[in-house]
Amino acid sequence: MSNTQVNPRQFIAIGALFSLLLLPALHVNAQTSGGFDSKTFLKVEAAQKSSAANQFAIFGAATAKKRVVAVGDYGTILISDDGRKFHQANSVPASSTLTAVSFFDEKSGWAVGHWGAILHTADGGENWNIQRMDTDVDRPLFSVHFIDQQRGVAVGLWSLLLRTQNGGKTWEPINLPPPPDGGKADRNLFKVFASAKGTLLVAAERGLVLRSDDNGNTWQYILTPYNGSFWSGISLKSGVLLVAGLRGTIYRSTDDGRIWSAVNSGVKSSITDIIQLDGKIIAVGLDGVQLESVDDGATFSATQRDDRLSLTAAVSAETNVILFSKKGVVPAKVNRESTR
Repeated sequence: MSNTQVNPRQFIAIGALFSLLLLPALHVNAQTSGGFDSKTFLKVEAAQKSSAANQFAIFGAATAKKRVVAVGDYGTILISDDGRKFHQANSVPASSTLTAVSFFDEKSGWAVGHWGAILHTADGGENWNIQRMDTDVDRPLFSVHFIDQQRGVAVGLWSLLLRTQNGGKTWEPINLPPPPDGGKADRNLFKVFASAKGTLLVAAERGLVLRSDDNGNTWQYILTPYNGSFWSGISLKSGVLLVAGLRGTIYRSTDDGRIWSAVNSGVKSSITDIIQLDGKIIAVGLDGVQLESVDDGATFSATQRDDRLSLTAAVSAETNVILFSKKGVVPAKVNRESTR
């Protein structure tokens, strides 16, 4: 891999997503004329097959019915039909880091990442095509969500918010209003998800949650008492909403995202993902931290892995929880926790 020049502010913002430990660099093939202000030209190349792919850093994972699909460094896309054995996707047309993946059904899925990449699959993740990529500037996308087969939203660096109404054939930027604390709309948007009522929400930095009641046409900012970043969010089956992020911070809403209250997680390690498995809520984070709640996120109990492995994503597959980390897939046989 050749070196890629990155705008200093962008490097700091990306580092805030999963800390410099988890996203230390951009893994792309590029040519530059030198200097942070110079023009960077991306040469798009397909992701390569590797016998070590299961050990590459993974930043996002999702389920397509019973299938598990995970994405990460070097354009890596891993697939498993049993939650234990993973293989690389057959064809991935870009080798830039992928940060998130989402499936609408067992066949149709989208992955997003660096260089504003949006990839689409129509066969459950085996083969992908590029729907969008900005080769002029690396403005990463951090999350994607589809309302139905045609309407979707992707969010990323410096309030990058894109919307499609034709299944991703074209993506249009949505200009957000200035934030309530002043300045221009440049907050980093980390996780987009939908409530049980169909409201779209975005977990963002500086304690902000964005909310849309019209399928992403217009957005409003919801202030919380927190000033740090929210990295993840989830809508529970009960309708309760949770967002979580830096230093073990968790906030909870019972009114479809209008008012948010702090929840004591009992940890100071940053939370990277939240999932629901039957009646349990499970959150994972840095330093090997895992949290569990059985009361819709009102309270949590904490455990910590002996190896302190930083966990980056989790999915629920039937009755199992599958974990991912900065070192790739976490083998099921060592998915053990020790009391903190």
